Amino acid sequence: MITSLNEDRKLKRLHRILSDSERIVLLGHSAPDGDAIGSTMAFRIVLERLGKDVHVIYPDMIPPQLGMVPGAKDATDATRYPDFARQLLADADAIVCMDFNAPSRIGALAEPLEKAKAPKVLIDHHLNPADFAEVSISRPEMSSTCFLLFKVLCGLELFTFIDKSAAECILTGMMTDTGNFTYNTTDPDIHVVVAELMKLGADPQRIYREQFETHSDNCLRLNSYALLNKMEVFKEDGAALITLSREELNRFHYVKGDTEGLVNKPLAIPEVVYSCFLREEDGYVKVSMRSLGSFPVNELCHEHFGGGGHLNAAGGEFPGTLDEAASLFRSLLATNRRLYLGQHNVKTKK
Repeated sequence: MITSLNEDRKLKRLHRILSDSERIVLLGHSAPDGDAIGSTMAFRIVLERLGKDVHVIYPDMIPPQLGMVPGAKDATDATRYPDFARQLLADADAIVCMDFNAPSRIGALAEPLEKAKAPKVLIDHHLNPADFAEVSISRPEMSSTCFLLFKVLCGLELFTFIDKSAAECILTGMMTDTGNFTYNTTDPDIHVVVAELMKLGADPQRIYREQFETHSDNCLRLNSYALLNKMEVFKEDGAALITLSREELNRFHYVKGDTEGLVNKPLAIPEVVYSCFLREEDGYVKVSMRSLGSFPVNELCHEHFGGGGHLNAAGGEFPGTLDEAASLFRSLLATNRRLYLGQHNVKTKK
């Protein structure tokens, strides 16, 4: 049996908002990942089966492999259709924000979201949610927003409206936000939910192939180049670092999603406990970190890279150059080794 959310008051308010609304907008974060796309698309399917007029908006384009998620290609890309996206938000009867904790995570859509008169709902699993929604269901202890959404749907007594396509969406988000269930998966309910989704027709083997083993030739060459030429391993410190400049990304015709999962690769090295990937963007550096055991990369990202996240999976944005970000990471190695590898009793693998 799956444990309940114990959010009866919030679920009642959410039920009332959805019941009173005909036009509903579901909103995901910038650079949408599998969890953002999976949760919004699953909720869209359920709400449409309830007879609602539903639109999904992302601040920018979805990665190619996530176009395989049911319904994803029908979403509105606000970079291509900014006026339409703004009008959808202005005309909505309700706006559900999914898989982000603050309007700052949706770029240029933050202003029209704040101006929209419709009641706003937050369904998310990130730390420190901003106070901008009438109903905020925020559960940072959960591994993914898709996992949370499944429990929300059960709490709303909408389980019977989850069909095969919605189940595939939810499983995609749960799978991609846990690295195919290799981290943040200590809650037994996760595996119970996966079993329920499989009963509804979701195929985990096919989803795994689509999301983890389907790549363009340019993507494979970029990742191979990064591991061969750009990976630094600091075995005594239990760390690894990969950096990619904008010039290097362009050389391999990079598109969003091509480096998804790259940060996890160094964790295969027995001596590596945590890994950092720095990708140069226009005006800032995107920071991604992953770790094993009790090594808290969320603390590193929060304290030094303007971000945060979960114990074993976190990220941030650095406002300087790629070289400056890499230098900062290297300067922290000795401190991290002393404070975390010792204090938190994190040991390298044998």
